[in-house]
Amino acid sequence: MKTHAEGMRPAKAIQKLKHGNEFYQKNDHPMGDYSSAIRSCHAEGQEPYAIVITCSDSRVVPEAIFNVSLGDLFVIRIAGNVIDNHQLGSIEYAAGHLGCNLLVVLGHDHCGAVDAAINHDPEGYIKFITDEISKAIGDEKDEVEACKLNVRHSLEIIESSLEIQKEEKAGLQVVGALYHLEDGSVEWL
Repeated sequence: MKTHAEGMRPAKAIQKLKHGNEFYQKNDHPMGDYSSAIRSCHAEGQEPYAIVITCSDSRVVPEAIFNVSLGDLFVIRIAGNVIDNHQLGSIEYAAGHLGCNLLVVLGHDHCGAVDAAINHDPEGYIKFITDEISKAIGDEKDEVEACKLNVRHSLEIIESSLEIQKEEKAGLQVVGALYHLEDGSVEWL
């Protein structure tokens, strides 16, 4: 088990992510083939420096957006980047056992889950996701503002966890961000 003291400081992790996103925006290169990197990952464990909770949207790939290598991020993906006990458990694992000092809730514009919460009344299991987003956004109809409200709501849920509060006292920092699909920029909230 890695401690927070051994992990990268939050300010340095944020700076690395910002620098990586700037590089991503300025350079037109695909992520490429990671198959050899996957095979060579350390079998004895992982050492990510940040936790990223993001949407399952196939256009949102944190490793590319932040121009990082495999193993740098502990990524949790769920439609609409909503938070429930499963995500909280994953956060607690990454913060408490891997020593991650930064947690980023990364929403994105043009989110289908947010659009569904604003403009539709889904049925089935999707409704669990859109109901949580509706709770977050209230009557907001502006899609980008709704996405930001949804990120902030996820942050509130995370911050209400007693275990996460304990991790924050030990060094974890929790922040929100919004990825813009058109230009690839990350807006830090």
